[in-house]
Amino acid sequence: MAEEFVNKVAKSGLITLDLQTFHDGSEIVAFDLKDYLFMEMILKEKDFREALDQHDWQKYQDKIIAVYCSIDAIVASWAYMLVAAKADGIAKDVIFGTPEQVRHECYRRELEQHDWSQYEGKRVLLKGCSEKELPQSVYLLATQKVLPYTERLMYGEACSFVPVYRKPKQKAVSQ
Repeated sequence: MAEEFVNKVAKSGLITLDLQTFHDGSEIVAFDLKDYLFMEMILKEKDFREALDQHDWQKYQDKIIAVYCSIDAIVASWAYMLVAAKADGIAKDVIFGTPEQVRHECYRRELEQHDWSQYEGKRVLLKGCSEKELPQSVYLLATQKVLPYTERLMYGEACSFVPVYRKPKQKAVSQ
């Protein structure tokens, strides 16, 4: 008689959260204002407007634009506003920051909208191995969001995880 295989992971009630699913995979492209500065130092309004008019905005179709300046220059707020206005209706979104900062912001927005209460009293595993590398900040934020609800929080894979948090047991009230 063959011994029946028992999937202990499935029976454990463990909920695995793959944080990479909190970003729709939209491409994030850099728009560095440094390239539009005179001598990489000075923003000339007329030249800047002309350069933006000649720029191929269609290459940002359905992408997220990370707008930033990679050098230490004083850039007026209206310059960022002009980029957003030019990309309006073309880009999926325009966000201030380096591509890595914008990537974090995309995850943050999705994590903020997630219904974390569904993990009330549950055992949650934040998946450690993903197809794409996630910013460390995403794990930190997800931990902060799920902790008020989860009974236990772990990191890694179901077969090999690191315990992160266990809700303290309530002390019995003596009379």
